[in-house]
Parts: sequence; structure tokens; C-alpha cells
Amino acid sequence: MHPTIDQTEDRSVRSAMLRGWRRRCPNCGSGPLLRGYLKVRETCAVCGEELHHQRADDGPVYFTILIVGHLMAPSILWAYTAYRPEPLVLASIFSVGCVALSLYLLPRMKGLIVAIQWAKRMHGFGRGAA
Repeated sequence: MHPTIDQTEDRSVRSAMLRGWRRRCPNCGSGPLLRGYLKVRETCAVCGEELHHQRADDGPVYFTILIVGHLMAPSILWAYTAYRPEPLVLASIFSVGCVALSLYLLPRMKGLIVAIQWAKRMHGFGRGAA
């Protein structure tokens, strides 16, 4: 078991974000944060940290769309001007790329959002067991 953190102690946002990116518990960094693809666990299996307080909602989706759009739009423009592929070929290749990148980023963005909420003690993450 990992030691519990004092309620007055500051939580490192950076380390929590790195743990969230790896889809690990923001408290201990060992237990899995997600069960399945996007479902957040109620509690950490390793340290027992309650994770059900999270309110990620649509945030991870918006950030994923933002990142994928900013990476793919210039890439599509570059590929079209440099190679002049057929429109169907271009659309097919970049559709697969957009879907693949989105599927990769979405659970990591969810982990990031939950970890930031945990580090900032938002939505009930800061309450102690009274």
C-alpha cells in the first residue's frame, strides 16, 4: 500500500499529468486508471484512491479533436501540394490517419483531464475521509 497524502499537501500537477497520460492512477502511478477503453475506475486497485469524483465529460473529446485537426490539416495541405494524389486516395489515407490518431489520443486525454482534476482537488477529489 502506498502512504496516503495529507490533505494540506500540494499535489504535483506535472507528475499527475504524466501518470494520467500513461493511464495510471494519479495518486500512486501504479494502478490502472481506466477499465476498458474510456471508463474510469471507481477506485484505484493499488492505493485505493477514489476516482469516481472525476467529471471529464466532453473535455477529452474536444482536446483530441483540437490536436488531430491541428496535426492533420497542415499534413493534408502539404501532401496535396507536394504529391498531387487523387482525391479519393488522399481522403482514404488521411481518414485512416485521423481515426487512428484519435483512437490513440482519446484515452490519454481522458487520463490527463482526470489527473488534473485530482491534482487540483476538483469535484470532490480533495475531501478527506471524515
